[in-house]
Amino acid sequence: MEKEEILYRMHHQKVYNCTDESIAQDQSQCLDRLFAYNQLPPSKQEEKQALLQKMFAEIGPDCYIETPFHANWGGKYVHVGNHVYANFNLTLVDDTAIYIGDYVQFGPNVVLAAGTHPIDPVSRKQQAQYNLPITIKDNVWIGANSVVMPGVTIGENSVIGSGSVVTKDVPANVVAVGNPCRVLREINEHDRQYYDKNKRIDE
Repeated sequence: MEKEEILYRMHHQKVYNCTDESIAQDQSQCLDRLFAYNQLPPSKQEEKQALLQKMFAEIGPDCYIETPFHANWGGKYVHVGNHVYANFNLTLVDDTAIYIGDYVQFGPNVVLAAGTHPIDPVSRKQQAQYNLPITIKDNVWIGANSVVMPGVTIGENSVIGSGSVVTKDVPANVVAVGNPCRVLREINEHDRQYYDKNKRIDE
């Protein structure tokens, strides 16, 4: 299969074989930039920001990604908005597009997995793969140790509780938790006035 055909299939939800040498070379260049990013100390913020601009499809201002940071393609197919924060060990299986809106926050050890494989064992043995894009809308907070599965969209302002496995779309303005992740409740006026149950937010 030609490189152009593989790239088409990668980004159009088609099954493909991910062993093409030219694809692997492109991926290696992305992973070299990712490696360089992970080696830079926190004090080298200008260098880190410059690398992020090269690594991602797009990334807005005031974004900070703690290291270590992991990504299959080093962020090449990831679109990041403004004011995004990711805690330690963010993992992006970014074999196709991942869209991250403005003011999104990731707890430690969050995984966004846009790439996956057929259930059929013969296909998997041949390294067959397909990808489904993920969309995280504005102002979402994803708690520590959560996994977002291929094809999922999380609506704006929603909170995903720690340890969740998000297998289906989550609407806007809700708290959702669990494995599989389910909507627990809507975000409400009480949340605007209180934190940690009944502690009032200071004016």
